[in-house]
This record gives sequence, structure tokens and C-alpha cells, in this order.
Amino acid sequence: MPGKKILMLCGDFTEEYEIFVFEQAMEAVGHTVHVVCPDKKAGDILRTSLHDFEGDQTYTEKLGHNVTLNKTFSEAEKQLDSYDAVYCAGGRGPEYIRTDKRVQAMVRHFHETAKPIFTICHGVQILIAVDGVVRGKKVAGLGACEPEVTLAGGTFIDLSPTDAYVDGTMVSAKGWTALAAFMRECLKVLGTEIRHT
Repeated sequence: MPGKKILMLCGDFTEEYEIFVFEQAMEAVGHTVHVVCPDKKAGDILRTSLHDFEGDQTYTEKLGHNVTLNKTFSEAEKQLDSYDAVYCAGGRGPEYIRTDKRVQAMVRHFHETAKPIFTICHGVQILIAVDGVVRGKKVAGLGACEPEVTLAGGTFIDLSPTDAYVDGTMVSAKGWTALAAFMRECLKVLGTEIRHT
């Protein structure tokens, strides 16, 4: 089976682990991941954040490593048919890129063509900005996103920090601590089989 092509939607201060770990793991098994951000091009820098729970009532945020984007947003926008799946990484990036009509149109394309949609942490904010994407779906994300998921007609699944949830071809998880389970389920949805011999 040939490798798949995955479009990763990001913004500045997207969660670092949810970019790097996902991209590298998918590429390790032969898939291609294009990391894009509205109004940025291949070679531009994306600043990331690192969120953690350290005993406060909410997560803390620290500056993460810079990511060099590997695809120009406007090019990806014109080549949506060439992608097999879309991935909405979490962190703070989704908070603002979800309002971009071009990002919404991208998500709508994957929804209407029934292609796999992967979302983790705050990434679900991008999905709920597009009418109908989470309606009738069971979806996980950061707990703070529960009211929005419910208002968008979805059912919020409160997973453990290390689990992932699959509803059809939509894979979701609470946050970066679930990346192993999340990517395992994404690979299954993509039809990727890893064998140990």
C-alpha cells in the first residue's frame, strides 16, 4: 500500500508535541505530513507552545520549539483532493485559525468527502467552527471544549489522558499524553498495518 498524505492544520502556539510527535511518527511508517498555517509558506517558522498540568486549576503554558513549515498554505488549499486525511493539532493555534474561512473550507472538504479527520486537545475547536462536522459524532478533546462540542451537536467523550476514541473515520483524544493511542488509531483508519517479525 502506498503511503498516505495528511494535511496538518496549525497556527502559532499550536502544541509542540502534537506537531512533532505526530509528524515524525507518520513519516516513520511512510506517510507524508504537510504542516501548514494560514498566510505562511514552506520554510516559514511557526512558534509552538507546551502545555502541562502542574497543580493549578488549568494548564500552564511555556514556549516550545520552532517548527519550520514544509508546505505553503495557499498551495495546500488548491490541492485538497490529493490529501487522504486532515489533522487538527491542539494548543492555542486552533483558537484563532478556526475563524479563518479558508481553514473552515478545508475542514468542510474532508467532512463532505468522508475522508478521515483527526483531532486532539483544542483541535476540536477547528471542527466545531464548521457546521455539521461534529453533529451526531462522539468526540474527545480537552475538557474545556466540552460545552462547544455539545452546542455543535456532538457528544463529548471524557477519555483518560492516555486513550483515543474512534467514531467512524474521526479519531480524537484529550491531549498530547494520548499521542501513542491516538496515532495507533489514526494508522488503523488510514489502513496502515505494522507487523513485527
